[in-house]
Amino acid sequence: MQRCASNGTNISGHSILLATSMLTTLNTERLNLDIITLEDHTFMFELVNSRGWLDFIGNRNVNSKEDAIGYINKIHNTPHLTYWVVRTKSTNTPIGIISFIKRSYLEHYDIGFALLPGYHGKGYTHEAAKAVLLMLSQDSLYFTILATLFSNNIRSIQLLTKLGFRFHKEIEVENDKLHVYSNR
Repeated sequence: MQRCASNGTNISGHSILLATSMLTTLNTERLNLDIITLEDHTFMFELVNSRGWLDFIGNRNVNSKEDAIGYINKIHNTPHLTYWVVRTKSTNTPIGIISFIKRSYLEHYDIGFALLPGYHGKGYTHEAAKAVLLMLSQDSLYFTILATLFSNNIRSIQLLTKLGFRFHKEIEVENDKLHVYSNR
C-alpha cells in the first residue's frame, strides 16, 4: 500500500525500504501506524523532548516548530530509514513512533521505538512493534532484525524480550557502549 502523504509529498520514494514490500500504513486492534509526515511536527517536537527520548536516545536539538520540521525532513531524506507514527484508533492521537533503519555499524536492520510518557505501560509499543515485525517477516531481506539500546534501558529490554529478541553482543559507537539484541 504505497501512497502519497496528505501534504502532497511523494513519500513512497523517500527510502529504499518503501520501494520493497513495506507498507506505509499498518493497523492493529487499537492502533494505526502511518509513515511520518511534516504535519506530525508538533507531536515530534513533544516526543523528542520527552524525558525517555532524552535519556535513552539523546538530544536531537529540536527546539522549535522549524527544528521539528527539519528533523522530519532529515528522516525523509535519509536512505534506509522509516518512521511510523503510532496513533490510537479511538482518537487518532499520535502517541509514539516505530523506526526501522539500516545503520552503517550493524550487519542487519535495526528497529526502534519511543512513546510519549502518558502512554507507557498500556501495551501500545508491544502492539505496534509486533505489527511492524509481522509485516517485515514477509520479506526474506528482513529475516534478522536487530535493536540497539543502552544497557540501563530496562523497559525496552523487557519489551524486546517479550517480542522474542535476545541479547546478541555489546558494541561501542561514538564512545557509547550499546547492547545489540537480535530476533534470531
